[in-house]
Amino acid sequence: MNIDEILHTFIAESRELLQDMEDALLRIEQSPTDEELINAIFRAAHTIKGSAGLFGLDYIVSFTHVAESVLDRVRNGELHMAGELVAVLLSSCDHLALLIEHLASGGGEPAAEIQEKSAALIAALHVYLDEGAAQTTGVVVQAELSLHGSSEGGGEVETDLWHISLRFGLDVLRNGMDPLSFLRYLGTLGEIQHIVTLLNDIPATELMDPESCYLGFEISFKSDADKASIEGVFEFVREDCLICILPPRSKISDYLRLIAELPEENLRIGEILLRCGTLTQAELDAALLLQHGDGSEPVRPLGEVLVDAKMVQSPVLEAALGKQKLVKEHKSSEANLIRVDADKLDELINLVGELIIAGAGTNLIAQRVGEADLLESTATLSSLVEEVRDSALKLRMVQIGGTFNRFQRVVRDVGRELGKDIELVISGAETELDKTVVEKIGDPLTHLVRNSMDHGIESAETRLANGKSAKGTLKLNAYHDAGSIVIEVCDDGGGLNKQRILNKAIERGLVSEVNNLSDREIYNLIFEAGFSTAEAVSNLSGRGVGMDVVKRNITALRGTVNLDSIEGQGTRVTIRLPLTLAIIDGFLVGVGSSVYVIPLDMVVECIERTAWENAGGDGRYINLRGEVLPYLRLREHFEVAGASARREYVVVVRHGENKVGLVVDRLLGEFQTVIKPLGRVFNKIGGIGGFTILGSGEVALILDVPSLVRPAVNFETKVQTAAASGLTDQRI
Repeated sequence: MNIDEILHTFIAESRELLQDMEDALLRIEQSPTDEELINAIFRAAHTIKGSAGLFGLDYIVSFTHVAESVLDRVRNGELHMAGELVAVLLSSCDHLALLIEHLASGGGEPAAEIQEKSAALIAALHVYLDEGAAQTTGVVVQAELSLHGSSEGGGEVETDLWHISLRFGLDVLRNGMDPLSFLRYLGTLGEIQHIVTLLNDIPATELMDPESCYLGFEISFKSDADKASIEGVFEFVREDCLICILPPRSKISDYLRLIAELPEENLRIGEILLRCGTLTQAELDAALLLQHGDGSEPVRPLGEVLVDAKMVQSPVLEAALGKQKLVKEHKSSEANLIRVDADKLDELINLVGELIIAGAGTNLIAQRVGEADLLESTATLSSLVEEVRDSALKLRMVQIGGTFNRFQRVVRDVGRELGKDIELVISGAETELDKTVVEKIGDPLTHLVRNSMDHGIESAETRLANGKSAKGTLKLNAYHDAGSIVIEVCDDGGGLNKQRILNKAIERGLVSEVNNLSDREIYNLIFEAGFSTAEAVSNLSGRGVGMDVVKRNITALRGTVNLDSIEGQGTRVTIRLPLTLAIIDGFLVGVGSSVYVIPLDMVVECIERTAWENAGGDGRYINLRGEVLPYLRLREHFEVAGASARREYVVVVRHGENKVGLVVDRLLGEFQTVIKPLGRVFNKIGGIGGFTILGSGEVALILDVPSLVRPAVNFETKVQTAAASGLTDQRI
């Protein structure tokens, strides 16, 4: 892998880390003491800084270092993750994203305005560094040690002093060693602040041996030396003594930081503790001997032995175990994932599409020849092609949760701008759909979310006056339904004023005063170009630009959008999209000499003409087992030349909650099909969503079922409304 490929990998990983960092910052406002979130934010900043240093990207390293220092104070409990700090860190996250994009566009020294923004944010971050320094407690020297069982050497140290628990062996004096000389030598490395001489091991006078040493000491020691140096003072008597050296509180914080900064390598727990300095080699060797003992008992975990022997504090051990687990999980995820260029996936899908077309042609030849072995072989081939198709499509499927989570930031920022307290509730984040659809649905969803916040959800005062909670709720939901994905944007705001929308539409000439529109049709008028009922123009909306773009973009994805509202209670926008834009299972039908493809997941059933003619059909509707079903003749809709077939069929299709019958001449069976887009010349043809090539080489048009269902359902609604109001057919 050359340096350019490595740099591109760094850019891609940095984008992912920054997204994770932003998500964690948004969540931490609700849980400011969540250590897991705090550590995730710190790790993201630390990883970006370390990787940027490998490429000599000083402008990224210097900026990230300051942010990392602030986050380190948060981890150590010196700073509280308040709203103002979260806002500064979010701005820092945005700026890091800007620096990464600058690198992606060619790199080089950032422009002056970028450098000015870096300097401003660094100054804002330094405010918290200075505050953190002021909040940090100084060195606390205790006059007396609080010993919990002095013979065991006490518990964890609660001061910024080293605590040395020392028990000399009985034979120290016989071996020519003077205990006091070691204490004097210890003084060369720092200052003994307090010492307690332990006399509880001294036997009765008649039992005392003048050549034996019964002394023990508990020492508070102030020093900048490391643990190995302090342990080295007692090197000559280590085998004859029990020595426990506990670091000061500040040192524990250093150990925790050093553990977090260790490279992601597969290390044993002892190696991690050695590298961060909390454990010396002599202590590790002693602990390993204790761990295995005499072999008569089961081997205990090393960490448990170290804590019991007071060689390592519990927080440090937990941090080391956490680091070990994190590395294993990261390595495991790396082993299970591989980065693939999206263009290569698109090329694969295209090749699979051509394979499907070629396979269909082979099937036709096999059927024409009628050779049993050939038919069996092509059937096996078709089955394998179908599996390859499904596997290829799964490669492009991604969860919509990533898109939904982006709106946490939008809701937070826009809510503050509007002065509204709004909570975003996400459900169905695990719902999967095609990567291309996910990329193209982001902008329409942004329009809808901002519109709900600006026009839908009222101010806190208005909500309280109407008996609602001061905090508004915006919901994003996604789920699968009949081969489609449904996305809902709901708010608990004031809803839409149906009469105002209708009056505005009449004023603009979009509808006439005598039109009998359903509630949904009236609400959906806001998707017309330039339509707006806003009384004032804001930075977010009110210019009549956006909702028509929403509908146009969703229609371009072969989807539909509908709006329902209850005045005073809220609004729901429902988007229905196909799961994939590339390959579908289709159902072939014939009308005259033309062949059409209906998406198979929308087909409910097929019935013969005689069956529905005798069931009460009245020329526009059929009685389908007691259900009134509107139908549409494809021959008339597409103006296919020639007389109708003597034997016709109705294909019942469903889109959402609506069902319609499509009258055709022939049923040709199921067919795996590749969707190919129509040229611009044919874009205005209603009811056609694309085309495909059959195995015979013929072209078949793919029906756009939603656009076929809509007119028939709308006509049915108008008939029912007219009948209810006593209007004649001429006024419909």
